[in-house]
This record gives sequence, structure tokens and C-alpha cells, in this order.
Amino acid sequence: MRMIVLQMMTTLNGRLDDPAAWVHDVVDDQYREIDRIYSTYDTVLVGRTTYEEMAAYWPRALSEHAGTETNQVMAERMNTYRKLVFSRSGDHPLTEWANTEQVVVATDDELARYLVDLKRQPGKDIHLSGGSSFARSVVALGLVDEFYFFVYPVVSPGATWFSEISDQRGLELVGTESYGNGVVEVHYVPRERADAPRPESFTDLLA
Repeated sequence: MRMIVLQMMTTLNGRLDDPAAWVHDVVDDQYREIDRIYSTYDTVLVGRTTYEEMAAYWPRALSEHAGTETNQVMAERMNTYRKLVFSRSGDHPLTEWANTEQVVVATDDELARYLVDLKRQPGKDIHLSGGSSFARSVVALGLVDEFYFFVYPVVSPGATWFSEISDQRGLELVGTESYGNGVVEVHYVPRERADAPRPESFTDLLA
């Protein structure tokens, strides 16, 4: 079964929104690690607002050969991935971009059922991207199988990853890495799943 992987930059206090306010730089070795993780995906889950930001940047970055070689590799990946754009209503048309589908889920139950079915489909792992409201909804549902956080050495007010969960959840540390810009990468899996076989049913996934 495929895994949903949350791989994001964040602050020391877990902020996830408005990264332009607190991301000071991304050094080359950090970018290479981000790209390594991205090579394990073939699908991206994203909310509509963040999708529009991505669609405004990545196709142009690829066509104009903008940025570093690593950035160009990332642009190629983003243009090739299957991009699933989630909406509560489907009322807003999306900017056209290759391999993009809009998914209308009116409730969290519909979202959970869709993602459980998606995990069962063949393919590589699935990247949970932004925006903040959508990502927090998936986290709260307990459907994230791995967490990669690139923690910036700053505290900043804003939306945080786990603000919507209603219970305590343990995580098991898989690995860490540090970078010259002060960023620390931490890789976690949910503790209750670390030693368990991958779940096979919707009930198991929400347990």
C-alpha cells in the first residue's frame, strides 16, 4: 500500500503558513535532500490556493530554465507528477497544468474515503502539500504515514501543523540531518504504526 508523506519546511514552533515570512534560505545540500525525497513520489495532494501558486511558478520555471540545476529537476518533477487539487465545492475553475485533477470532497469523511482508496492504487508514495487548512485536515484524520520536517531556527506566530488534533499522538524518530543554515531535518513515523503491518481497511487507517 502506498503511503501519504508530509514533507515540509516549518518553524521551531511548528508554523506552516506564509513561509516567505520565516524561510531565510535553502542551501544546496538541503535542496538535494528535498529532491531525493521528492523522487519517491508520483502524486501530490494540494489545496486550491496553494495549487494556484504552484501553477504560476513551476511551469514557467521549467520553460524558462530558471534557477539552479536542482531547481530545474524539481520543476520537471512538479510538471510530471499527478496533481490532485482538493476543494469543498468545486466552484472555482483551476489554472490549466499538466496532469491535474480537481477532487471535490464536501466533508472530512469524503476526504478520508478518497485518500484511503488512493493509497490502495498502484504507484509510488504520495506527497501531502499545502495549503495550511487542507494539510491540517489530513493530519487530523490520522492519514499521514510519514513526516519529514525541515525545521528552521525561528519561532513565528501562525497556523501550526497539529492545532486541529483532539488527542495525543506519539511519533517514532527515524532519522535526523542538519544543514549549514541552521535547519534540522527530522523524519518521524506514527508510533502506533512503526512496528505494525500496513493497514488494509478504512477502519484500520482511522484507528
